[in-house]
Amino acid sequence: MGRGFIMIVMIFADTIITVIINPRPIQNPIKRMSRFMKDKFETTLTFAKQKDAEDILRSFRSQFHFPQHKNKDAIYFCGNSLGLQPKNVEAAIQQELKDWQNLAVEGYYHAKTPWLFYQHNFSKPLAAIAGCNSEEVTVMNALTVNLHFMLLSFYRPSKEKYKIIMEASAFPSDQYAVETQVHFYGFDPDEAIIEIHPAHDEKIIREEDILATIDQHKNSLALVLIGGINYYSGQLFDIKKITAAAHKAGAIAGFDLAHAIGNVPLQLHDWDVDFAVWCSYKYLNAGPGAVGGIYIHEKYAHDKAHIRMGGWWGNDERTRFKMEKGFIPKPDASGWNQSTAPVFNMVALKASLELFELATMEKIRTKSCALTNYLSFLLQQLNNIKFEIITPNEIERRGAQLSLYFSEKGKQIHQKMTEAGIIVDYREPGVIRVAPAPLYNSFEDVYRFYEILKQFNEI
Repeated sequence: MGRGFIMIVMIFADTIITVIINPRPIQNPIKRMSRFMKDKFETTLTFAKQKDAEDILRSFRSQFHFPQHKNKDAIYFCGNSLGLQPKNVEAAIQQELKDWQNLAVEGYYHAKTPWLFYQHNFSKPLAAIAGCNSEEVTVMNALTVNLHFMLLSFYRPSKEKYKIIMEASAFPSDQYAVETQVHFYGFDPDEAIIEIHPAHDEKIIREEDILATIDQHKNSLALVLIGGINYYSGQLFDIKKITAAAHKAGAIAGFDLAHAIGNVPLQLHDWDVDFAVWCSYKYLNAGPGAVGGIYIHEKYAHDKAHIRMGGWWGNDERTRFKMEKGFIPKPDASGWNQSTAPVFNMVALKASLELFELATMEKIRTKSCALTNYLSFLLQQLNNIKFEIITPNEIERRGAQLSLYFSEKGKQIHQKMTEAGIIVDYREPGVIRVAPAPLYNSFEDVYRFYEILKQFNEI
């Protein structure tokens, strides 16, 4: 047997035993898995239940609370907007309430998880998810606040190099942040912000267009800011290639990973990404408005002279309580912290990350690919409602989300889904986003979704 065969068996033997029937060497084992699974899917409940029985992450479903519809778990495919509540969150919050009640200010040193160093609890698990060193990541603020702080640190425009490249139709908050930052430095957003659009009549952006645009503007380019996964289309961008192209152009490479963190494997350090920001209430399941996160490459994090907006919690802990002026930043990403750790806005993330450490991103991604491929397969069997899956078909170019584009009547279809106990969301223009989250969704969820849609009459 060839070398490619051995590699695939090592990675996938636990879940795809019959891969041995086709031992052709293939360059990308993920593509091999995608093709194999689509060939073997069935449109039966028995098949879905069998896949759930084989799922090594199946026990995690019981660790989450599901909204109810007619006394049954709703079909919840909206983790790309707000993740479900882990059941261990309640006890974790009660512990902090108890420590506050019994210890008051002494909780900063003597709580079960001392508040003075609370943010340190997130470095190790988030580093594993983001693919970086523990000193390159920290939690603070919320996503757009963090994006502004990162732009103040990394967008240092000059008369010659001042332009920012973004994908067209980036999440509005990112657009607002970049627009106002450009104004802050006295530039015209219409000239300084370069948006990359999909080609004519296409819904996703071609990777080659991103790289070509970076090269085209290299002499005036200061920063590339891309969403790791586009919130609307579900397209996963090639972060490694984009970063390399930005650096070749002498520009900074930053990413909004709101839809990527906890969803797809990342290697931010090895890809040499300069900075990244994210929220934690989507795939990280930390609750509405939960604390955000940042990644800063160690070459900046270790450099105390690198520009940052100082605050008490970013100051060196050895001198913090001397109460003297003169900011001495910590030599890691937490040197960007500003204010006292908001414990009650962090505790749910801490509880959720305990589950991520048990599950591991490798297993989460493997199941996610299987769920999304199964969803794609079943959707393609429907002929009673008209839509287009605009998310890339290749699994290495998407995460858990499939975006269904309806040229008409999308809102009506979404309303029918809601009435049937399906929780997904609608985004203008015309897209229903469907995202089975592998930590708590099942193959049976996907099958039930298909069975309900199959009953829809044309609106």
